[in-house]
Amino acid sequence: MASQQQQSAIKGAKVLMVGAGGIGCELLKTLALSGFEDIHIIDMDTIEVSNLNRQFLFRRSHVGQSKAKVARDAVLRFRPHINISSYHANVKNPEFDVDFFKQFDVVLNGLDNLDARRHVNRLCLAADVPLVESGTTGFLGQVTVHIKGKTECYECQTKPAPKTYPVCTITSTPTKFVHCIVWAKDLLFAKLFGDKNQDNDLNVRSNNSASSSKETEDVFERSEDEDIEQYGRKIYDHVFGSNIEAALSNEETWKNRKRPRPIYSKDILPESRSQQNGSTQNCSVTDGDSTISVMPSLGLKNPQELWGLTQNSLVFIEALKLFFAKRKKEIGHLTFDKDDQLAVEFVTAAANIRAESFEIPLHSLFEAKGIAGNIVHAVATTNAIIAGLIVIEAIKVLKKDDDKYRMTYCLEHPSRKMLLMPIEPYEPNPACYVCSKTPLVLEINTRKSKLRDLVDRIVTAKLGMNLPLIMHGASLLYEVGDDLDDIMVANYNANLEKPLSELPSPIVNGSILTVEDLQQELSCKINVKHREEFDDEKEPEGMVLSGWTQVPATNGESASTSNNEKPADVTESSSGSETASKKRRLSEIEPSNHKKETENVESDDDDIMEVENPMIVSKKKIRVE
Repeated sequence: MASQQQQSAIKGAKVLMVGAGGIGCELLKTLALSGFEDIHIIDMDTIEVSNLNRQFLFRRSHVGQSKAKVARDAVLRFRPHINISSYHANVKNPEFDVDFFKQFDVVLNGLDNLDARRHVNRLCLAADVPLVESGTTGFLGQVTVHIKGKTECYECQTKPAPKTYPVCTITSTPTKFVHCIVWAKDLLFAKLFGDKNQDNDLNVRSNNSASSSKETEDVFERSEDEDIEQYGRKIYDHVFGSNIEAALSNEETWKNRKRPRPIYSKDILPESRSQQNGSTQNCSVTDGDSTISVMPSLGLKNPQELWGLTQNSLVFIEALKLFFAKRKKEIGHLTFDKDDQLAVEFVTAAANIRAESFEIPLHSLFEAKGIAGNIVHAVATTNAIIAGLIVIEAIKVLKKDDDKYRMTYCLEHPSRKMLLMPIEPYEPNPACYVCSKTPLVLEINTRKSKLRDLVDRIVTAKLGMNLPLIMHGASLLYEVGDDLDDIMVANYNANLEKPLSELPSPIVNGSILTVEDLQQELSCKINVKHREEFDDEKEPEGMVLSGWTQVPATNGESASTSNNEKPADVTESSSGSETASKKRRLSEIEPSNHKKETENVESDDDDIMEVENPMIVSKKKIRVE
């Protein structure tokens, strides 16, 4: 039974939940059953069919409706006396500002993306409101507590950037099935059905040297009178046949690699399928474009069945025909969506044909969809466990039991006979640019890069600022806001197109920028370091952002990395590692040599994608409650 003090803390608490998905549904239910009586929920998503296997507050009749509202209504049916307020909105909207956050006693996160979680972390710091973070992926999960000035904030540790692959590997020398998936999804699908004006690394030129006009023809362009099947075969022969032959002509590439095999449609498929069951007229179409499928017409029923080369080739051609026959209006505007059945079928088939060419093991539709959608299938029991742990930590926060806060990890396999491993929180990282105001270092070509590049690639993408303001000394170079007059907007827009060194207050080597976000009440300094050249393959953005600590002026290297999306080319120097190793858990004085490490795994739909590596956690000194 809960103590009188605990019951009083629970009943009097005003709680904000951000996210009403996999974790959120379990969390709302547990909060209500634990005695919380004033709960507010923010979620911008609507319910999808794929949510129903683990988000038990939702039913099929709710598909398409607001998650926050339906979750509220479901819980009020068995706890009608409590107050639950729902907001079908983005937590980054202006109305959810620092003043909004200040009204709550604790904030509980159940988000599905890094950007939103950073935003909530910063608002909690600015409002001085405790934050309980959480994450699940499959059987793994974690709950962490973040108290301003007492424990590390969510951004104290670098979050790994999503896995990327060199363009040359994707386009020319794939060795893994994921390389084939990336090629099929981000290059081929995008080129055929996406924005025609968008840059694409896929080779689109014909290799037919029969005539000079053919040499410059874009083979992806379809003439109005061109038969759909013939067009599909032309694409098939180009990407799986002639492009492979062109690649083989470079002998140097294949000296130490397996040579791929060109594949042509005439060697795999019958001459024409227009009179067979695979025609577009016999496709499966139900209540929406995203459910169109070629599988029934081809006799393919089991998504976990492995298709052979012929089956993949048939799916490729028939899926392409269906896009033009049934979804022609969408062509030119499509992006890959894991919930779009026809898109998944096309990408699976294309990836498997390419894999066959490069002697890479083929994968089923089920497996390919998981890879293409970055899916780690959610486990409902993990969400329930994590939700319970969130509530336990929230109660400790409300009771101000500082010495009892725990970061708890849910493991797939027992370690020291435990599946739940609690450890004491870490102190704030003195090198964190968010909660410790440590400056950052930006290596950039100040003569070539424009202010727009800095805003788009660094301030917005990496620092996650929504309403940025950039100052150089006393000069205001850029600002975003609704209260700006036309002259100011015109001046700032003009600055965006100027190289950094040609701005009204020139940014050069050694310049110090102040970057602020008034909505998040976040401000940080950026030390600019001019650099002439960048590796196009390893540093495609043409700039490198890293954390900064005082280092000898002779080498000028950054000491640690504090930005959330750490560029692949940035490595921490020895002084950065030393900083990390000096971290302490609360109430500990003995040094720890274990630097906190994380895995970045995208999970299904709306469960958190970042979960700490349990193998690292298991090696840490554990204090069992």
